[in-house]
Formats: sequence, structure tokens, C-alpha cells
Amino acid sequence: MTLSNSEEQLMQLLWKQERAFMKDLIEAYPEPRPATTTVATLLKRMQDKNFIDYKQLGRSREYFPLVKKKDYFSKHVNGLIKNFFNNSPSQFASFFTEETNLSKKELETLKTLIDLEIKKK
Repeated sequence: MTLSNSEEQLMQLLWKQERAFMKDLIEAYPEPRPATTTVATLLKRMQDKNFIDYKQLGRSREYFPLVKKKDYFSKHVNGLIKNFFNNSPSQFASFFTEETNLSKKELETLKTLIDLEIKKK
């Protein structure tokens, strides 16, 4: 299951805070902030999708993610590679390095990371 853009934006805030009450999440939004009812609806949908859960503390709920940011991002990148680059990581890497206007230093950093991964294999 995937998150809508609005849900993903809220999930980013929750990943950043790790645990948060609804008021904390609303305050973390840039202006203009969404209505409390909007955030409540998003939180409910995200809970129904098993992305988050909460702990009841008195009359308040403390929300926390059930899905790690790295796992969510990894699934999306792999889906992107599969759906748009014929399941070819090299086609993705070629597109990424050509179309993102990386500096020479950024390309060298990527090369170093790739070389390290090659040594691990």
C-alpha cells in the first residue's frame, strides 16, 4: 500500500519527530496549517493502512510510525526502477546522473560509494 501526497507529507513529519501528539504534528506544518479534522482524517487513514499506530495517554493519542522511512523509500525507489527503467538499476543510475545536474564533487562521492559497495560483494 502507498500513501497519498498528503499522507506522505504527514508521515515525513512523524518520522522526523518519531513520536508526536496531533497538536505537535499540526504545529510542524508550514503555514497555512491544515485543520485539525484534516490531520485526524489523515492519521486515521494512515493507521488503517498500518503505517502508524498510537498509544492512548489519557484523552490524548501519541502517534508513532510502524514503517521505517528507509524501508518506505527503498520500496518506492525499487518500484521506480521496475516501472520506469525496465527493472534496470544501470538505466536508473544513468538517468539519475545525467538528469540531476550533479556537481563533479557529488559524482565523485557517488563513485566512492559505489566502489565501497563493489568491495563488499
